[in-house]
Amino acid sequence: MDSRLSPSLRAAERNIRVASLCGLVVIAMVGMSYAAVPLYRIFCQVTGYDGTTQRASAAPRTVLGREMTIEFDANTAPGLPWTFAPAQRRLTVRLGEQAMAHYRAVNNAGNRVTGTAVFNVTPALAGRYFTKIQCFCFTEQTLEPGQTADMPVVFFVDPKIAEDKDLASLATITLSYTFYPLPPDKVSGGRAVSAPDTVN
Repeated sequence: MDSRLSPSLRAAERNIRVASLCGLVVIAMVGMSYAAVPLYRIFCQVTGYDGTTQRASAAPRTVLGREMTIEFDANTAPGLPWTFAPAQRRLTVRLGEQAMAHYRAVNNAGNRVTGTAVFNVTPALAGRYFTKIQCFCFTEQTLEPGQTADMPVVFFVDPKIAEDKDLASLATITLSYTFYPLPPDKVSGGRAVSAPDTVN
């Protein structure tokens, strides 16, 4: 800073620098908000953090006699005009057994709406054993006005959970999804998995 500048000019220069810094912080925060979902997905998939489930292409060959009750939960974030709910509240499966559950979404708005879902399981320690083969999470789901979509989830509970002493008494795992709206300028052309006429 030039020491020959008057105090008022030096103050104005400081104010401009502070305003510029604040502007950069705001831009960075907006950028991080748009990157939050994909960054969260990558982080959770790598670490298994906070009840994040695992992925597999097929169920294991080993199926144990121990049973586990899977409960299903559904939520919609503010701003998403959908009715979103599990088609079944619970299923009982054996460890290692492949199972399928369904969620259903209805667009209650008078216009096309796109959403994307995030998920977790509780208790969080069970996330390392709850394994999905097919899932609608983290993909765009676009529903036309009044459209209903059936969204299947194919999964199994890894038999290795039987070796985990911390979960020896575990009998119930809850799978929870939350759908968030996607702004129109962020939609890349996602389509609903399927669209039956009614919700049973």
